[in-house]
Parts: sequence; C-alpha cells; structure tokens
Amino acid sequence: MRPIAPGSGPDQPPLFEPLGETVLLLRFGDRVDAALSARVHDALACLRAARLPGVIDAVAGYASLALHYDPAAWISGGAPWRAFADAVQAALAAGGARPAHARRTIDIPVRYGGEDGRDLDAVAAELGLAPDELVSLHAAGDYSVAMLGFAPGFPYLLGLDPRLHAPRLASPRTRVPRGSVAIGGAQTGIYPAELPGGWRLIGRTPLALFDPAREPPNLLAAGDRVRFRAIDADGFAALQARTTLDAA
Repeated sequence: MRPIAPGSGPDQPPLFEPLGETVLLLRFGDRVDAALSARVHDALACLRAARLPGVIDAVAGYASLALHYDPAAWISGGAPWRAFADAVQAALAAGGARPAHARRTIDIPVRYGGEDGRDLDAVAAELGLAPDELVSLHAAGDYSVAMLGFAPGFPYLLGLDPRLHAPRLASPRTRVPRGSVAIGGAQTGIYPAELPGGWRLIGRTPLALFDPAREPPNLLAAGDRVRFRAIDADGFAALQARTTLDAA
C-alpha cells in the first residue's frame, strides 16, 4: 500500500493512517469540500456493504473516515492494522465502480425569524438581503450532512448558498434553544439541545434531532440530504405537540 498526500486528486485513494491499535483513519483531503465529503460517504457505504470482520464503528468527518476495529480479528502474523488496511483498500477498490450510494432526504420544518430566529433580521441586513429573501434562499438549499459533532445529533450541513455566508458571533451565547437553526460561516446547522453556541440563529424546528430513547437516537446521519421547509406558528405548535406525545 502506498499512501498518497491528501487532496492530490478526486480519483486518488485515501491516505491510510493508524491511530493507535484500534483505529484506522482514512484521509481523503484536507479541506471542507462537498466533493470530498461525498467521497467519504460513498466509502462509508461501500465498507458497510463489505461487512469486514472486527469493525466496531465508522465515524465520518469532513474529509476523513475513522474505522474503529478489533485488532484480534486481524492477527495474521503481522501488524493487525496493516492486514485491516489491506482489506479496507481491497474493499474500496472492489466497490469503486459502483454508483454513488442512495441517500435519505429528510424534511426539516422551520419557523423562521421572531424570537426563534433572533439574528435573522441582523444577518439579512449585513448581507444586503430582505429577511424574506434570506428565508427563501435558506429554504431553497439542497444540503448534505457532512458529519455529526460538537454535541450528540448536531449536523454540520454543506450546501449553504454563498449569499448566506455569515460570520459567527464574536461572543457565543451561553444558551441556544433546542432545535435552533443557525448559520455559522459557510455552513448551516441545527442545535439538538439547549447548548452554548455562537452561530447566527435564523429559526427553529420542533423536531427532536437527538433522543436517547429512540433507535437510532439521531434523526440525521452523515451522508443524509436535508431540505428545510418554512412553517408558521400554528404549524410549529402542532408539530411540537405531536413530537411531545411521541416522546411520552
């Protein structure tokens, strides 16, 4: 196996890097990029289909994939990580000609503006947009979940219209309400719980992004597509009541 420098080309294999004795990291590049993110998710789907022995978990990042595995399953007279990496490389090569894996599309209803989107008017003014224009552009986007992080269920979404790129707050808030939909730089995301945060709040969804009693607990997964849909106060209240009943 000859690892290559990350980001050297869309058709190049990833760099394989052992992290201790139980994790193999696949590096596809070194930047936040939708094409690199798609390669990560296609590799994840390919390796899940391959069902390699000893794989405990697979965690997607922006441009990397961490494979947690049991080295006891790969003791073959040499370094377990090398045997595992050889098998991973073979699985990716065998699945390389497949079309991109099918992705779920998740609809996220959002009540934009008002108390739930307290930064919407200010962000719109900074960007030279009317508030309604900002809402229309945000809801028209076709987003992909690059990864989950920061807190359980928090999705980092790629695909934000460049006209909506806005800097984070200089001083993060100590409390951001659960379900808040926000813009942070070139990305948009959703707070799965009441958390501190510095992203710009433009709306809120009544959906539960993370519920430990649910299987799986996360509403979204890396690789999913997301579409936002504007709703009014009545629609928000109805969905919130239904979500509360489902959780009871």
